[in-house]
Amino acid sequence: MTSVPPFRVWLIEDNALFRRTVGRIIEALPGIGAVEGFGTAEAALEKLAAGPAPGTVLVDVGLPGIDGIECIRRLKAAAPAVQILVLTVFEDDEKIFRAVCAGASGYLLKSASMQEIADAVAEVRSGGSPMTPRVARRVLEMFSKLAPARQDYGLGPREREVLELYVRGLTNKEIADKLSLSVHTIDSYNKSLYEKLHVNTRSGAVAKALKERLV
Repeated sequence: MTSVPPFRVWLIEDNALFRRTVGRIIEALPGIGAVEGFGTAEAALEKLAAGPAPGTVLVDVGLPGIDGIECIRRLKAAAPAVQILVLTVFEDDEKIFRAVCAGASGYLLKSASMQEIADAVAEVRSGGSPMTPRVARRVLEMFSKLAPARQDYGLGPREREVLELYVRGLTNKEIADKLSLSVHTIDSYNKSLYEKLHVNTRSGAVAKALKERLV
């Protein structure tokens, strides 16, 4: 039997104490094989160039040298499958918008509890797009202002329903419970939505739904 490689998480954060604290919380999550911390984007990008990519990266926006948003862009260019979760004190519209456009799968504020951070890592691993509630509200507002004419991607009624619940920030399990479906069925809808919308992440689906007024 082929063994499953351990799931690896990177933390790119210049505050060493905060980095260690978050690292210990993530290490305690089931299924996590290793957590590695970096004080700069440069150090993380150098490590990525020399070896395999991690499964998930938590990155601060306000890093010395290469900032977090440029780091996200470079990480996604080098390793498109990596899921990136922003963890920062910044909540202004410009940084949120740029981070999502660069490829972030989620956006949390450092005011989040350690349990919320741990839950967000677990959620992004399962294909979710965790966001601090007030950040999610800003994302909704920003994309609604940018919305062009509505387009049709051949979405069925149930797919639109699932997409609307994406936008509302529900997890796969919460969507399954709300629609009285199995999580496996929701996973199938996830795949069909990604294919029809030509996106690879839930955050991408949410961004397109908001930008093009699909829900």
